[in-house]
Amino acid sequence: MPLQRRLPKRGFSNLFRKQYSVVNVRDLDRFEPNAQVDSEAFMERGLVKQVRDGVKLLGNGDISHPLQIKVHKVSRTARQKVEAAGGTVDLV
Repeated sequence: MPLQRRLPKRGFSNLFRKQYSVVNVRDLDRFEPNAQVDSEAFMERGLVKQVRDGVKLLGNGDISHPLQIKVHKVSRTARQKVEAAGGTVDLV
């Protein structure tokens, strides 16, 4: 019998796991002030190569100007930083 069939299996793979494309707040400085930013705009600027199950905005870095952002998920710190700069975050 082959070795891979004799050894016990460890862990499991979740078939229903969602994979989000990640964008950090520091990357949002590439957009003009008061621009509307969504997953298509992220792909045009090269921040996301492929939108899998959606786009998630994380709070690494700072933002200096307001933006209107539409994403599928957002972290608490990212929402605070965008709103502190005068922008808005909407969930799709």
